[in-house]
Amino acid sequence: MLANKRILLIIGGGIAAYKSLELIRRLQDQGAEVVPVLTKAGEEFVTPLSVSALAGQAVHRDLFDLTAEAEMGHIQLSRSADLLVVAPATADLMAKMANGHANDLASTLLLATDTPVLLAPAMNVRMWQHPATQRNLATLLADGVACVGPDEGGMACGEFGPGRLAEPEAIVAAITAKLSDGPLKGRRIVVTSGPTHEPIDPVRYIANRSSGAQGTALARALRDLGAEVVFITGPASVAPPEGVEVVPVETAQQMADAVFAALPADAGVFAAAVADWRVTSASDRKLKKSKDGLPVMEFAENPDILKTVAHLDEGRPGLVVGFAAETNDVVDNATAKRLRKGCDWIVANDVSPATGIMGGSENAVILISDAGAESWPRMDKTAVARQLAERIAAALTDKG
Repeated sequence: MLANKRILLIIGGGIAAYKSLELIRRLQDQGAEVVPVLTKAGEEFVTPLSVSALAGQAVHRDLFDLTAEAEMGHIQLSRSADLLVVAPATADLMAKMANGHANDLASTLLLATDTPVLLAPAMNVRMWQHPATQRNLATLLADGVACVGPDEGGMACGEFGPGRLAEPEAIVAAITAKLSDGPLKGRRIVVTSGPTHEPIDPVRYIANRSSGAQGTALARALRDLGAEVVFITGPASVAPPEGVEVVPVETAQQMADAVFAALPADAGVFAAAVADWRVTSASDRKLKKSKDGLPVMEFAENPDILKTVAHLDEGRPGLVVGFAAETNDVVDNATAKRLRKGCDWIVANDVSPATGIMGGSENAVILISDAGAESWPRMDKTAVARQLAERIAAALTDKG
């Protein structure tokens, strides 16, 4: 999939640098040529010899290497690749990039390039969450730099949280998506998926049986067609896809905030099963049985994400796709929903218990648009996702 692609891999300084060795091998397995650049800090964790042996070529290390400059100057090196990948991208490297510093080979290459850049951040959780790092990240994303990870988990320092380097297979998937020449290349698509959890107290919540499988499959299919996918997911039982920007949320309000932060986009696909209501005053303590009887809960409507996005005066995606999970009168209810929400398409399905669709591996959908209702045969959710992604690609191509 990456045959004849040239990847300039910048290895930053951090314990996660050891994963860059596996990343080189996986990229080569996909047919890519890997040109390694090792920072001074990176040399503290992996040796130039090991990197060079795996990459099959010399490691670039010094900005003022006269031999290298005679053969290929750092400017040319920064522009001879199809993609620049920084893995691990440390807080220091991100700060240099965001603020235009160029005091070593890696930062100079990143400033001098006109080639797309993909970051795979890795650092201590407190460093990742620090406002300065988050400001730098926002600047880089606004500049068009792509990002994969970081993951959440235990760290070498003993702390737990976001900051782990994405696994090599996830980075390869992100690279593949970035370099894809599919019909959605250059398109940004927001996909919501999974259920939302609306808290009642610290241990109870309102939810539904959505597994997130269809939304995940759709995000993967759109990625495979070359789209830049922002995947906003509730607490789903299905793992999010690799090679997309994953934004985990819990409540409907958090999902709404994430969607609006992800705009503008070429398309919005709202596959999440968002709870219609929330408890107005969730308890901060576990509710106990009481001799006074059952607790009384008041409810409020959650934000209507689909309707709000579909009616935006500015920043409305060119294609807005909603989903309708119905248990009866599927076509009538979904058609009415499309008109009420103001979206372009509705993907409807029957989720009554007898179908086994909610939380299952298969789906049977009806695509409702201005052209009417088109029934698709029952198939696995991956096949549904591929067919829908192809329709989305065709529609965006027609729109120009």
